[in-house]
Amino acid sequence: MSNDSLHAHVKKVSVFLDDTLKEISGYLNNCKLEDLMSEDGSRASGYYMELLKALRRLEVFCDEAKDTVNGLLREEPMRETAAERSLYGIHHQCILGFFSPKNDVWYENSRASYSGRRSITFHHQPPYSFLRLMEHLEMSFQQMREELSYYETAYQKRMS
Repeated sequence: MSNDSLHAHVKKVSVFLDDTLKEISGYLNNCKLEDLMSEDGSRASGYYMELLKALRRLEVFCDEAKDTVNGLLREEPMRETAAERSLYGIHHQCILGFFSPKNDVWYENSRASYSGRRSITFHHQPPYSFLRLMEHLEMSFQQMREELSYYETAYQKRMS
């Protein structure tokens, strides 16, 4: 892959991470468990705490990835191997972490994407504001997953 093309991908990931962090951080900074309990949803406080924990974990991964990507963008010329390794890591930690979080409080129903429905499925009904956030984020994560899928195979081939 040309360095210009790689630079464009890294820049696109940087914009994605900036936008994602604004949304996730904004939500978490203005969210209290008491407020979530008053919204429509299952009102299962333990489940709601696990949802927030998963979202905070995703925020940390995206923030660390943003720092890495911004460091890559400052390099001239960009180190191809480091950039590909970073995009591979972002695919695994951020993108796959969104669709399948560590504590499994939600999961991806891969069949739903074929029918045009949202693919994130929750074990219990989440608070309405959380559901809206996830629906909004899902489209951009889906697009970024498609963008970064190349690096999944390219990086694995290079490491073999």
